[in-house]
Amino acid sequence: METIDTLDRKILTVLQRSADMPLEAIGDQVGLSRNAVWRRIKALEATGIIRARRAELDAGKLGLGLMVFMQIRTHSHDPDWQGTFAKATQTIPGILNVYRMTGDLDYLIRARVADMADYDRLYQQLIKRVPLSDVAASFVMEEIKDDPVLPL
Repeated sequence: METIDTLDRKILTVLQRSADMPLEAIGDQVGLSRNAVWRRIKALEATGIIRARRAELDAGKLGLGLMVFMQIRTHSHDPDWQGTFAKATQTIPGILNVYRMTGDLDYLIRARVADMADYDRLYQQLIKRVPLSDVAASFVMEEIKDDPVLPL
């Protein structure tokens, strides 16, 4: 872990909630000047603690109202297969997150699609690109909490 102090944590907390906040407003909240805030943000970006600044979009309003979790099992765990799987999942639109798991499940994929037909399109793309042993899907009925803010 990179070494960050209390002021860096305060800045990161503010940025996680609103990355477009003016430097002066951040400075007012954390007790620093605009220039000091700017220098700290640049340092946090340089170390990779701040990986990106993005806009958070409403998936439903953009026609991607169905979230699916795909549970993947495979018989192959060799590096070539893993590379093929990683490349496939990184290039298929709609796949948002991919995790290698412990236990019975090998991989967990979180995806956003328009509807069941769109999910089938995504599923067909995936199985054409990489051999899988088993794929199960669970569809989100209600998002109760989806907060990307890390507890600092």
